[in-house]
Amino acid sequence: MCERFRQTVPYWQLAESFQAWDEIECLPNFNVAPTDNIATVRAVNGKRKLCNMRWEFIPRWASSNTRGHFNARSEKVMTTPSFSDAMISQRCLIPASAFYEWQQMGSVKQPFCFELTNADSFAFAGLWDQWRGRDGCVIMTTVPNAALESIGHDRMPVIIDAENYDTWLSAPVNKALELLNPYDATKMRMHPVSRRLNDARNKDPEAAAPIELSVPVQASLF
Repeated sequence: MCERFRQTVPYWQLAESFQAWDEIECLPNFNVAPTDNIATVRAVNGKRKLCNMRWEFIPRWASSNTRGHFNARSEKVMTTPSFSDAMISQRCLIPASAFYEWQQMGSVKQPFCFELTNADSFAFAGLWDQWRGRDGCVIMTTVPNAALESIGHDRMPVIIDAENYDTWLSAPVNKALELLNPYDATKMRMHPVSRRLNDARNKDPEAAAPIELSVPVQASLF
């Protein structure tokens, strides 16, 4: 699963990095949580457009009591009615600076930050739909790489490299499905962060501040 991430890149840098147009509200958020409003990138008339969406996917045909989705399993995306139509024609990119996962350490849930070693920002593979006039999105997940396995996780978000942005956004679905793989662990780094991050209301830089653990993390294999 992917339950929290960081979206702190300013609008002008997102527009440059993704070669996208349109002004959006893009406030720094060091602790993005489900149902937050976030910046996304969609393909519109052959161009990339920055859009605000809610991190909560509800298919347009859903009833009023339908619960939203925050993650979608890539292995089942084409056989899950909620996501199959969006996978064909409503894919999006979700910019991020980092994402977080937790390791149970005794009675404590310790958050860890995962970043790319060669980039200040990257993009998750996402799907979107409009439900009752509101655009919402979901993050695609896949099996873990060695980095996520090192803290005991069995899922990770799908990360799309820049050279594959257009493939994810606009290519036929069979080509897009080929991108739903775990990211290369050797291109990532991780470190523990403050447990203030555990409270989704804490969205300031201090909530994601690096810390040193009194008990070292088990050495990783990547």
